[in-house]
Amino acid sequence: MSDPTALSKGLEGVIAAKTRLSDVQGDVGRLIYCGYDIDELAGRVTYEEVVHLLHHNHLPSVKELAELRATLVGFRDLPKGVIDSILTLPRNTPPMHALRTAISVLGCFDTTAEDDSQHAQRRKALRLISQIPVVTAYFHRHRQGLELVPPDHTLGEAANFLYMINGTKPTGEMEGTMDLCYVLHADHGMNASTFAARVTIATLSDMYSAITSAIGTLKGPLHGGANEGVIKMLQEVGSLEAVDHFIDDALAQKKKIMGIGHRIYKVLDPRAPHLKRMAQKLSAQLGDPKWIQMSERIAELMLTRKNLHANVDFYSATVYYSLGIPTDLFTPIFAIARTSGWTAHVLEQLADNRLIRPQSVYTGPVGLKVIPIEKR
Repeated sequence: MSDPTALSKGLEGVIAAKTRLSDVQGDVGRLIYCGYDIDELAGRVTYEEVVHLLHHNHLPSVKELAELRATLVGFRDLPKGVIDSILTLPRNTPPMHALRTAISVLGCFDTTAEDDSQHAQRRKALRLISQIPVVTAYFHRHRQGLELVPPDHTLGEAANFLYMINGTKPTGEMEGTMDLCYVLHADHGMNASTFAARVTIATLSDMYSAITSAIGTLKGPLHGGANEGVIKMLQEVGSLEAVDHFIDDALAQKKKIMGIGHRIYKVLDPRAPHLKRMAQKLSAQLGDPKWIQMSERIAELMLTRKNLHANVDFYSATVYYSLGIPTDLFTPIFAIARTSGWTAHVLEQLADNRLIRPQSVYTGPVGLKVIPIEKR
């Protein structure tokens, strides 16, 4: 028998669940969604197709895809009370705080929030996939003092989000770029936010609580917030010529280089090359190669000196920045895409549920005696 008191800090190496959804093979740098290598999916299927894949374990037919898209479009309109709550938030609220709060509010306006039937759970999952980007866009417009842009029901998920934050329909290339980012971020094994969602739903709480838990977990700089840190780092470096000195100084002070290294991948993150190519293309089109050049030099130095590879955050930050998206929306976009995976994991957990309740190793004192308060 294994030692019940054995400690695995951060639960590293501990297997907490079986899943059919995604497989992260860190030793060889592979990511698989329901049997499909990410290299097979990226650029060949849309985000909506990946949603169907994660939720139904197969890529959709033409009819199934049309039905899914119609369902997602039909859920985009937010209840007035939710919109009102977004408009009452201070404009300086960090977007991830706003998103976390608004998703809790969404649950209050859903009469099926406590309905635990399989049909209701699947409907709530799709409602969240559809409404999280709308919430994000509405808050972004509100904090700028701009009129809210209602959803365009003729647009797909990626295009509609870009339309709602900018007020103009995106080009096909912009839509394709955002859609690719959604596909690459849709799921990623038992990461921290996915684990948080499964822990919450394992108590037989509700779908909205589970996704709120996931959002709260994702916002941390050691998880989804890392992509914001990449751009802040590049802005701090300032120029290609300053990269080497910056890295020398950071390594000497044992500072973390944002977007470099990964808890699971021991080789190159398989999502990174797709985003690197996109970042190179966007930089060339914009005539502003500084950001990608700095990124490439940092990646080169870190691989040479520390044998650490760039991860998905490293290049996604440059892609979003090149699209003109504000830095503090990077992590909400991560949440938008990952909601497909989170909800799929919640449904999977419910299908064969057991309360997730690990143990801890007590390290405190024993045998203490109470001293009367007047003598302490």
